[in-house]
Amino acid sequence: MMQVCAVVLAAGEGKRMKSTHAKVVHEAAGKPLVSWVKSALDEAGAEDQVYIVGYRQEEVRAILGESVAFVLQEQQLGTGHAVLQASHFLEGRDGATLIVCGDTPLITADSLRRVLDQFEQGDYAGIVVTALAPDPTGYGRIIRNSQGHIERIVEHRDASEEQRAVREVNAGMYCFDTAKLLSALGRIGCRNDQKEYYLTDTIEILIQDGLTIGACTLDFEEILGVNDRRQLQEAMHILNQRILDRHMVNGVTIMDPASTWIEEGVTVGMDTTILPNSSLKGHTHIGQACLIGPDTHLSDVTTGNEVILDHVTAAQSRIESKCEIGPYAHIRPGSQIGLRCKLGNFVEIKNSTLGEDCLLVHQCYIGDTDVGENVNIGSSSSTANYDGVNKSRSSIGSHAFIGSNSCLVSPVAVAENAYVAAGSTITENVPDYALAIARAHQTNKEDWVKTRGLLRNQRVNP
Repeated sequence: MMQVCAVVLAAGEGKRMKSTHAKVVHEAAGKPLVSWVKSALDEAGAEDQVYIVGYRQEEVRAILGESVAFVLQEQQLGTGHAVLQASHFLEGRDGATLIVCGDTPLITADSLRRVLDQFEQGDYAGIVVTALAPDPTGYGRIIRNSQGHIERIVEHRDASEEQRAVREVNAGMYCFDTAKLLSALGRIGCRNDQKEYYLTDTIEILIQDGLTIGACTLDFEEILGVNDRRQLQEAMHILNQRILDRHMVNGVTIMDPASTWIEEGVTVGMDTTILPNSSLKGHTHIGQACLIGPDTHLSDVTTGNEVILDHVTAAQSRIESKCEIGPYAHIRPGSQIGLRCKLGNFVEIKNSTLGEDCLLVHQCYIGDTDVGENVNIGSSSSTANYDGVNKSRSSIGSHAFIGSNSCLVSPVAVAENAYVAAGSTITENVPDYALAIARAHQTNKEDWVKTRGLLRNQRVNP
């Protein structure tokens, strides 16, 4: 099997991004741009990879970790200069070297394998990746000879009118015979106004050596780089559509792809339907036959099967099967919702566990609380888990009933089968089977409305 290594150009600052971060660490569809490139290279079989880093190199290193090599390009003096920095990494290697850019997240492993297969099957010193551009302005034009091989690459500013009419452009990605690449790199110069070393000069050198340079034409979409926020959004859209297509092929109904965003790594079970204006991010895993949305946003959430989430925001939580949540519910990190629970409108759960069959139908806040099975918590009830200095935890036993407009002041425990009367503020533990009533004394003042002149049927509207 042919040895394959890769050089990834990831040193640029990306000034047009208008950012304090390295360009290649910006995210699209849940992954940094450079991670999309690495994934494609991994899948294509590039076992050894070296990344040319420069601006904010520590960010790139932190993302990619120790599984790849790094070379620092202290001065950005062109693509040829960047690859020259990797010479020591390439020396002594056989086989092929792929050269790609770290800001091209749309390149796929299938396309890189096509390039490698063409290189391996032909007698090539190198392969230039090309594409047919709808508007080739700014791209280097591919000029082929009568055999269909590369004759030269002409930069846009140097091209004649006839050459500018050519739509086939240089993608800035290459596959070289490693030894021949090293030979050519040692002979490139900086004979241009910018005083930069261009990688395309190696193509000219190898052709002058009498060697053959082939071309592998890919879809234009795959060669698109990200240089500003508009191009980042375009890449996001394309990657998201690919992800949505994959889920739909696997049995997921997506009602409105234009308003649905799913990040890479999210899994969705078959027969699940995703309604408009929903997003699934991070390590989110949705079960089968669920109904997600509309306007539901999940980050690092795992659900069971047959879960209904309507206008729900949830993060870092687990929701078991057959739960029905929403509309307008908020599940905050650290929460676990048991089987068949029903959480209605304006319910908020934070860092709490709910057992099976709990009912919180509307307007509740449960924070830092362990709730047993079959607990009914009435409207406008809450756990007061923060005293202004410390947070405390409470518990509610199975089969308990918490009446409407009650407040449990943590830390407090309501035992199994206990009842809390509506309107109570509970500051002491409630034992099994007890009824807790904690209300202020009610006083009725006779004829107070009449003596104050506040009869509503005698008032004139302002």
